[in-house]
Amino acid sequence: MTLHAWWLFLGAVFLLCGTPGPNMLHVMTRSIAFGARRSIAAMAGCLTALVLVLAASAAGVSALLAAWPRVFDALRYTGVAYLIFLGIKAWRGAGSPIDVGDDTSPVTRMPAASAARLYRGGFVIGISNPKLLLFAAAFLPQFVDRAAPQGPQFAILVATFAVVESFWYGVYAAGGRTLARYLTRPAMRRAFDRLTGAIFVGFGLALLRVRT
Repeated sequence: MTLHAWWLFLGAVFLLCGTPGPNMLHVMTRSIAFGARRSIAAMAGCLTALVLVLAASAAGVSALLAAWPRVFDALRYTGVAYLIFLGIKAWRGAGSPIDVGDDTSPVTRMPAASAARLYRGGFVIGISNPKLLLFAAAFLPQFVDRAAPQGPQFAILVATFAVVESFWYGVYAAGGRTLARYLTRPAMRRAFDRLTGAIFVGFGLALLRVRT
């Protein structure tokens, strides 16, 4: 892989990761609900799933999904169900005011969640999106020099993707804390929760359109 190819990959991934998606929305909402510091566990869960998916894609698991559509469908329907669940939960919980005075404690009326629970939620969001696996299978090889050992090249690409993704997690988490200061009024919070709930459901329904 040439340095030029790596720069092209970096630019493409920077734009891709910055686009709002289930992971970024999840990180932002966890930051609003529990504080930017505690949302790190959710970020770690999302990132772990991302790295596993990219590594699996590089190892050729995408061929298995293509050969076994039921495996793909199982992952897809799991992702759909969980995203819709999160959307309904956000919509039904709309309207609670936010206390932004202490970033070390929960900032809404939501009960405290352990780091393990936040991590699991982020992991499920990331791992249940088979579209990422198929995308990576088609995207990553475009930047690999087939005449050179491919393992180290894939490792560099996956590490680059993970670093850029982590950067955007931080941006979205910080944005969530800033946004929280404007959501101290119940009416504003109700509108925000219903909007994020609708977006989560929209992501879930969009996932139904994914095909092998």
